[in-house]
Amino acid sequence: MTQAPVTPKALRRSHDREIIALAVPAFGALVAEPLFLMVDSAVVGHLGTPQLAGLSIAAALLMTAVSVFVFLAYATTAAVARRVGAGDLTAAIRQGMDGIWLAIILGAAVVAVTLPTAPWLVQLFGASDTAAPYAITYLKISSLGIPAMLIVLAATGVLRGLQDTRTPLYVAIGGFAANAILNVALVYGAGLGIAGSAWGTVIAQYAMAAAYLIVVVRGARRHRASLRPHRAGILASAQAGAPLLVRTLSLRAVLMIATAVAARLGDAEVAAHQIALSLWTLMAFALDAIAIAGQSIIGRYLGSGDAEGARRVCRRMVQWGIVSGVVLGLLVVISRPLFIPLFSNDPAVHDTLLPALLVIAFSQPIAGVVFVLDGVLMGAGDGPYLAWAMLATLAVFAPVALLVPSLGGGLTALWWAMTLMMTVRMATLWARTRSGRWIVTGATR
Repeated sequence: MTQAPVTPKALRRSHDREIIALAVPAFGALVAEPLFLMVDSAVVGHLGTPQLAGLSIAAALLMTAVSVFVFLAYATTAAVARRVGAGDLTAAIRQGMDGIWLAIILGAAVVAVTLPTAPWLVQLFGASDTAAPYAITYLKISSLGIPAMLIVLAATGVLRGLQDTRTPLYVAIGGFAANAILNVALVYGAGLGIAGSAWGTVIAQYAMAAAYLIVVVRGARRHRASLRPHRAGILASAQAGAPLLVRTLSLRAVLMIATAVAARLGDAEVAAHQIALSLWTLMAFALDAIAIAGQSIIGRYLGSGDAEGARRVCRRMVQWGIVSGVVLGLLVVISRPLFIPLFSNDPAVHDTLLPALLVIAFSQPIAGVVFVLDGVLMGAGDGPYLAWAMLATLAVFAPVALLVPSLGGGLTALWWAMTLMMTVRMATLWARTRSGRWIVTGATR
C-alpha cells in the first residue's frame, strides 16, 4: 500500500506548528535580561536618584559587554542544529560544550579587564560625582556575573540547536523570580544598598548558569559526549563566531550613531528617540524569536541534507516575518494614544514622537523579513556574508544619519534613515537567499 503524498497545505501546517513551538518560548527567554534590569531599577530607584543614575550607567556598560558576545548563542545554535540534523547527537553536544568552554574563557577575560578599569569606564560615560561611586560599586560586583551570563548565552544556543526552547524559558522565569527576591532581601533586608542589588543579580545569574550546565551535562553523559575542553573545537567555535561578532558590532554602531544624532537634535528629540528605540527593541524581541526558530530549523534541515526542505521552511519563515511585522505595525498605530503618555507628560516630546512612531509602524514588515532572513542565514552558518552585509549597511546608514541635523526633518527624518538601514539589510539578505549560496548541506559547513 503506497503512502499518500504530503500536500503543500499539510507541509505549511507542519512548519507553522514547529515555528510556534520554538518561537513562543524563545520570546519569553529573550526578555529575561531586560526584565532583570527592570527589577534592579525598580528596587534601586527607591534608594535615591544618585543610586538609580549609577545603576543606569553600570547597566549600559554591562549590557554592551554581554551583547557583543551574543554570537555565543547564534553560532552554537547553528553548529549544534546541523549535527542534530545529521543524526549525531554526541557530536552535537560535544560541539555545544566547546561553545560553553569558549564562553568561560571569554567571561574570565572580560572580568579581568572590567574590574581594574571600572572607575575609568564610569568616568568615560560622564557619570556625575554623586552617581559615580554607585556606578563603580554596581559595575565591579556585577562584572563577576559576566562569565555566568556568557555561559547562559552559549548553553541557550546548545538547547536551541537541540530544538529545545522551553528549557531556556523555564530557566529564565526561575532566574527572574530569584533575582527579584534576592534584590529585595539584600537591598532592604540586609541593608546592602546598591551592592545588594548587584550581588542578588550575580547570584541569580550563576544559578541560571548552573541550571543550564546540569541539563547539558546530563545530555552529554546520556550520549557519552566528552565534557573536557578541546582546543580545536574551541577554536572552531571562535572562528564561527568571529563574523557574527563583526555583524553585532556593526549593528551596535548603527544604534549608537542614531542616539548620538538624536542628542544633537535637542532634549525633546533625544527623549522621544529613547522611547521610540525602547518600543523598537521590544518588537525586535518578538521578531527575533521567529528568527531563533529559523536558526534551529534551518540548521537541522541542512544537517540532514534536505536542501529543498530548507528552502520551503525559508519561504514559510518569510511569510511569518511579513505577517508578524504587519501585526506589530498596526499595534503601534492603534496603541500610540495610550503608549505615549506612559513615558512622558511633555507635549514637545509627544509632538516629536508621534510621527516617528508612524515611521516605525510602517517599517515593521521590512523588519520582519530582515529578522527572519538573518535567522535563516545564521542557521545556515553563513556568518561571513552576514558580516560583510552589515558593514555595507553601516556604510550606507552612517552618512545619511549624520546629515539629518543639517538637512532638517528632525527625529522623523532620523527614523526614516533607520528605515533605510533596514531596507538595505533586507535587500542584501534577500539577494543572498535568492542566490541559494547559503544552502550547504552536511553536519558541518
